[in-house]
Amino acid sequence: MDFAALAPTLQSRLAKLGINRAFDLVLHLPLRYEDETQLLPIADALMGTSVLVEGEVQTLDVMFRPKKQLVARVADASGMLVVRLINYYPNQAAQLAVGKRVRLYGEIRRGFWGDEMVHPKIKSVGDGAALSEALTPVYPTTAGMNQAAIAKLIGKALRECRLSDTLPAAMLADYGLPAFADSVQLLHAPTPDIPNVLLQHRTHPAWRRLKFDELLAQQLSLRMARAARREKNAPVIAADGRLAAQLVASLPFALTRAQNRVLLDIARDLKTPHPMQRLLQGDVGSGKTIVAAIAACHAIECGYQVALLAPTEILAEQHYRKLSSWLAPLGIKVVWLAGSLKAKDKRAAIEDAALGTAPLVVGTHAIFQQQVEFKNLGLVIVDEQHRFGVAQRLALRAKGSSPHQLMMSATPIPRTLAMSFYADLDVSVIDELPPGRTPIVTKLISDARRDEVIARIAAKVMEGRQVYWVCPLIEESEALQLQTAVDAHAQLSEELQGVAVGLLHGRMKPDEKAAVMAEFIANRIQVLVATTVIEVGVDVANASLMVIEHAERMGLAQLHQLRGRVGRGAHASLCVLLYSGPLGDTAKARLRVIFENTDGFVIAQEDLRIRGPGELAGVRQSGVPMLRFADLEADADLVEAAREAAEGLLANDLPATIAHLDRWLPGREALLRV
Repeated sequence: MDFAALAPTLQSRLAKLGINRAFDLVLHLPLRYEDETQLLPIADALMGTSVLVEGEVQTLDVMFRPKKQLVARVADASGMLVVRLINYYPNQAAQLAVGKRVRLYGEIRRGFWGDEMVHPKIKSVGDGAALSEALTPVYPTTAGMNQAAIAKLIGKALRECRLSDTLPAAMLADYGLPAFADSVQLLHAPTPDIPNVLLQHRTHPAWRRLKFDELLAQQLSLRMARAARREKNAPVIAADGRLAAQLVASLPFALTRAQNRVLLDIARDLKTPHPMQRLLQGDVGSGKTIVAAIAACHAIECGYQVALLAPTEILAEQHYRKLSSWLAPLGIKVVWLAGSLKAKDKRAAIEDAALGTAPLVVGTHAIFQQQVEFKNLGLVIVDEQHRFGVAQRLALRAKGSSPHQLMMSATPIPRTLAMSFYADLDVSVIDELPPGRTPIVTKLISDARRDEVIARIAAKVMEGRQVYWVCPLIEESEALQLQTAVDAHAQLSEELQGVAVGLLHGRMKPDEKAAVMAEFIANRIQVLVATTVIEVGVDVANASLMVIEHAERMGLAQLHQLRGRVGRGAHASLCVLLYSGPLGDTAKARLRVIFENTDGFVIAQEDLRIRGPGELAGVRQSGVPMLRFADLEADADLVEAAREAAEGLLANDLPATIAHLDRWLPGREALLRV
């Protein structure tokens, strides 16, 4: 099939469906199926179930009340059925001309004029016309592309594309998988004897074959990316640990066993001549920043520069302040680079990076800018790495000669997600919190008890503590009817007389945000009303109460991140989740999970189940191919199998590896994780 020969308009419509080549049509599988293999007499057709009936059109009328519509009566030997089309085309009226014999597929229900089908599928037939032998597929489609058109294209692709297996027969036998050609042919046209539950739940062997192939392609691509990185040269950073030891000795706290274990992983990686690509994951408050600082000391001690990148100016500036407080006493100059800097300060920071007089540069995406150069970049640290796109991370890597990369995430990653989307990375986990952290008590409180919550805030402030009040929106939304940060700030300012109430949201200018945050850190603001801009990284030990409005609207990971902004000091901490009823089942389940659990891994597993892998892992931005067919929770056994199979295929059958990747991920090499 010559895909390039298709009309440009048609190609454009297909591209909206993710179809950019002929073989993509083969992999464009049905959403569901309609059973047009069995013809029922009109009188025997069940109400509320989609059925196929056949009859002769007895009457055809255009009705004008309550609105213009086409009404036909179709009869067979057993009874009569009304067909009603509220919006119709001339060709449909022609199909329903009196005396025509038609087949109707749809749901029968009680109507004003009797039993009726509203907008059924209509097909003109002759007496004794053959029935379909397979279920009728219903495909995902787009504007300007009807089911008949896309089914015709898919049929042509199935006839003309090469469907032979890319995988060795022995591998298929080992995992009990059917042939690829048999699988796709069956899924596009299953016979009616196949239980519908196997098709709809995607548990039929044909579905499992396609899921396995998809997961295998992902595993192969990520492993090949990992192997390609090992071919690159990176600086060998073999520090004796003198600088790191000075930093640790100056700290007012001891490192945990988990932090020390992770630091050994990082030190070992830095000594290798190929780029480290390590993901450091740890729950909120587990102490990832000090680990990053010690890793930076190793690089700086050996004469290399370090760049630390954060997704927001608030988080980047906080890293700058904390790292400066730790490293400046050791004689290490830390510079701050962000878009909000004055031109003079920005030029100075860029000059320090270029001359190497700043061993550590902390900043936001401003570090990506072309004019920013490093004299000797050896280590890149990316905080909340899933918030950066592949192009940004490539741009930063280009600043040095394949520097080592340490990526940090406070979103714990479920095992199946790590095996799938992070298969090309080395993963280290900080799985314990520093001693002395007080547990955070979580309470679910109805918005109707708002006055009680405000009274609790007043009491906390009297004790000398500080409070966050988090709102999900900045401005009024008629659709959601949510309380806004601006309104909440006004209300709390009025009700908490004598208390300094600050306001922080994403639409403020960077210098305004920095000023408000500085006031809060200095305890000159006691209550900070903010949007979820404070979700990541803000660290104020004196803040011991957080109120989250409309918690039912937020995802689990976001709620867990926000909750982690308190409980960072020695004071007992409380997180109040304010909700507005009535709650739906999903909202109830989400709030129950966050109320009952403080373990980030349990919460992340539930988040994976509710939201899916794309959002949780940030893979929509990262460039890692998304999964269309496999479900990481339901198909965990296939993830394991694909992981095992990828290792064997790469080691023993390179031609099959290349053929499989060409089928599933053609031209996607640039999208591999960097």
